[in-house]
Amino acid sequence: MTDTAVRVRGLRRVFGERAVLDGLDLTIARGEFVALLGASGSGKTTLLRILGALDRSDGGEVLVPEVRTIVFQEPRLVPSKKVLANTVVAMPRGAATRETGLRALREVGLDSHADAWPGTLSGGEAQRVALARALVRRPELLLLDEPFAALDALTRLRMQDLVGELCRRHRPAVLLVTHDVDEAVRLADRVAVLRDGRLVTDAPVGIGHPRDPAHPAFAALRRRLLGDLGVHQDTQDPASPEPESPATAPAPTPAPTGATLS
Repeated sequence: MTDTAVRVRGLRRVFGERAVLDGLDLTIARGEFVALLGASGSGKTTLLRILGALDRSDGGEVLVPEVRTIVFQEPRLVPSKKVLANTVVAMPRGAATRETGLRALREVGLDSHADAWPGTLSGGEAQRVALARALVRRPELLLLDEPFAALDALTRLRMQDLVGELCRRHRPAVLLVTHDVDEAVRLADRVAVLRDGRLVTDAPVGIGHPRDPAHPAFAALRRRLLGDLGVHQDTQDPASPEPESPATAPAPTPAPTGATLS
């Protein structure tokens, strides 16, 4: 058995006269988490849809596992089915048992909501159901299309932690499409940047979990990715401040209790 879950070579996808993907190469190993960054319209979601068999290619080679699932920005739950039924809706007949669904819901902390209707859930709860529905099939490839973008900041961080934990436990190959550089560095083993139809960056993160944004390696990779995305920071990174001259540096002022630095 090969250790490669996804192999893309020379992938092209053309809309009109524009090649959104133009000779793209990408490899994802089994159990590897790759985050994909890029400007709007750069082809990130097009690539994900091709890998998920929701769109065609116009050239090149695409090899993916048979069992793969997608989690979108919107949970896309079936309103007429309760949470448990939504969790197992894509499973083969006979495999969609109550215990199987409850086990998946338990992993995302929602087994007590098994008999609830989707309309009664919060946005974060609905997205957790979507994640349980994706993982219950034990996919070899998990495709995540900005799954946290519609959530508030606190819920987004909690969902990132949950997804990271579940992916490390189940070990599918993962491709996360996101606009959030910090999210990419926080979760992924590798971060790639898509521009002009090809990957211009494909960098390992090389930091253990949990990851601290104040870690020098985190901050350095973040700066590099922002630069590759065309976002250049005029202000200095607070993680590595330039030392002031002893003759001119003001005396430090203690921060008030509970203060945070941004």
